[in-house]
Amino acid sequence: MSSNAKGKIRDEELQKEEHFLDKTLRPERFSDYIGQENIKDNLKILLSAAKERNHPPEHLLFYGPPGLGKTTLAHLIAKETGSDIKITSGPAILKVGDLASIITNLSPGDILFIDEIHRLNKNIEEVLYPAMESGTLNIILGKGPSARSIQLELPPFTLIAATTRIALISAPLRSRFSGGIFRLEFYTEAEIKKIIERSASILGIQAKAEASTEIAKRSRFTPRTANYLLKRCRDFVQVQKQPLEKSSVIEALQLLGIDEVGLAHSDRKILETLVEKFGGGPVGLNTLATALSEEEATVEEYNEPYLIQIGFLERTPRGRVVTERGYAHLGRKKPGQISF
Repeated sequence: MSSNAKGKIRDEELQKEEHFLDKTLRPERFSDYIGQENIKDNLKILLSAAKERNHPPEHLLFYGPPGLGKTTLAHLIAKETGSDIKITSGPAILKVGDLASIITNLSPGDILFIDEIHRLNKNIEEVLYPAMESGTLNIILGKGPSARSIQLELPPFTLIAATTRIALISAPLRSRFSGGIFRLEFYTEAEIKKIIERSASILGIQAKAEASTEIAKRSRFTPRTANYLLKRCRDFVQVQKQPLEKSSVIEALQLLGIDEVGLAHSDRKILETLVEKFGGGPVGLNTLATALSEEEATVEEYNEPYLIQIGFLERTPRGRVVTERGYAHLGRKKPGQISF
């Protein structure tokens, strides 16, 4: 077997292991789900009321930055209601027939989870309205004068959707999520530390308290990032034959290019580009993305939310501006700032 083939097999094995670990770390009960307390309280009431009425829960929409637990909540709702969950995504549903095939194969009480629903084709969205509202699916067969419409009765089901860009979802579709529209917030450092400790226990990692704290500080207030950093630190100490303590965490994350507040190389590059090429801003998104040789969506959806959250970047009507705190993190003085 060639080295390329061996490498490909090894990569596939690593991907399978990562997927398995992600599923293993996913909470099995609401009591294991840390954070988002207001959403959990509302969901418990909604699910209990639906159970008493012997009716599937109403349709739900979760939105917020990636990695905060939207998919996990959908799985927890399925477990809580004892329902099967079918998973798809907006980009995967290319035509009306794809949606019809998915929905008509649902059993009564099933949950359909559509991730990134804002990327759903508008023609497909129109077909989804009656399915959500009245439990029917209208399909047109044929073309021209011979075309005819048939109406299929659907079993009662719950649609749970997730999106990172709720503004791109049309108002008619948003209004049909009668169960509620919930925004997931960034987690606190204390909540992230609890998540890391829980994940370390599941993975059999002996992590000292200060090590968990150090990972939490660099996790961008996001559980997915926290679990990713924990697994990479585990790999590092395993190879280096070291215990998982603060010093080894710092060493491992420095190797990954993650600094003391969780900024990666791409985040620092944005701040440095704004300071060095544009005098700290303001700069439009298109110009900034071009200067970085990066896609606008990556800058806007991945990097900016955290930089704004920690106060290193401001989004103004004229463009992006580096704040005084952003300059301080780079070890520079903001133009016009008086030093004493």
